[in-house]
Amino acid sequence: MVVSRAKQFLPFDALKGLQEALREKEIEHEEKIELSEEILAELNNNFNKIEMGSKVRIKFYKNMKYIEISGIITNIDYIKKKIQIDQKQNINISDIIYIEV
Repeated sequence: MVVSRAKQFLPFDALKGLQEALREKEIEHEEKIELSEEILAELNNNFNKIEMGSKVRIKFYKNMKYIEISGIITNIDYIKKKIQIDQKQNINISDIIYIEV
């Protein structure tokens, strides 16, 4: 009898998802930076050095923040302008701000 009565005192979330949305708002968002001609030239130079199987470290913009990952290039799609790292992370070439080969 005590167990069934305790159910009525469980917390009730009238605004389901509100707490999650508030936590997401607390996350700092970064503005996408505009790259200088010098950085674009260096990026292009490093991009021309990579090939399938190259181990790279890439910094890129995704979901309103910058992410840096390391891994092996598993696919380069010049038509869709995407690079795939370790067969799981697809990166738009236009979002890359740094490549280290």
